[in-house]
Amino acid sequence: MLHNRRKHVAIAISLVAPFVLTFSLVFLWPAIRVVELSFTSGPLIGAGEWVGLENYRRLLSDNLFYTSLKNNGYFILLTVVPTTALALAIALMINRLSGRLQAAMLALFFLPYILPVSVVTMIWTWMLDFQFGILQPVFTFFTGKPVPVFKNPYWVMPMIAVVTIWWTNGFNVLLFIAGLRNIPQELYEAAALDGATGRQQFLRLTWPLLWPVTALVLTLQLILQLKIFDQVYLMSGGGPFNSSYVLLLMVYREAFQLNHGGYASAVALVLFVIIMAVSVLQFQILKIGGRR
Repeated sequence: MLHNRRKHVAIAISLVAPFVLTFSLVFLWPAIRVVELSFTSGPLIGAGEWVGLENYRRLLSDNLFYTSLKNNGYFILLTVVPTTALALAIALMINRLSGRLQAAMLALFFLPYILPVSVVTMIWTWMLDFQFGILQPVFTFFTGKPVPVFKNPYWVMPMIAVVTIWWTNGFNVLLFIAGLRNIPQELYEAAALDGATGRQQFLRLTWPLLWPVTALVLTLQLILQLKIFDQVYLMSGGGPFNSSYVLLLMVYREAFQLNHGGYASAVALVLFVIIMAVSVLQFQILKIGGRR
């Protein structure tokens, strides 16, 4: 029995060891290094002097940090709830279809999600080009003149939000479709026999039973949009006048352009704490709302 137990333990360790080693090498050690680096004045690679909380004090007096934080919050307002509501509406419409038409529509909405961010930004940069963009006639119709959206501080964040919603919404639609298919059809049949209208069925059946999926989508979107970087970097570079500057762009600038590894690590850690706190708070609020 002792021999068999040791054999089982050895097999378990051999199965777990690759993951533990990979996790430690790729995530745990870099995370520890970032925490350590945030208390120094060191460059991105190399040793530096220990400065304690000086990087965090500097961060609290950095106007660019507050601008970036405000832009992150603005972007969350533009994307998290709108993309969740849009995904739910699309999923409800697709769920009414059947057969090949349903599969084709689902593939159509999911297709942008599999595209690399470089391709997505290239497509939209071309469509929104000030001189040759095929969408500029739409802006001309509503505003009376073409709009350089990525050089206008009032248009840049909303347009990046539109691009982000178009790009990522397919995954949310897929989650809602899975949630809708898990709702037993017998409940709808019983509700119809009781005389419930379509609106009543949605409010009393679909919405409550989809709440766990909705909470998941909202939480995932909040985390993802707090970490926005690619679209901003490729489409606006943080401009104009820092109107689209976000926290991860600040981390990139301090770390890879200015070689301020310690300060960049402090910004990254503050962003990590914000993501943790906000996502946990939102999930708990949604959990309480679901119980009601």
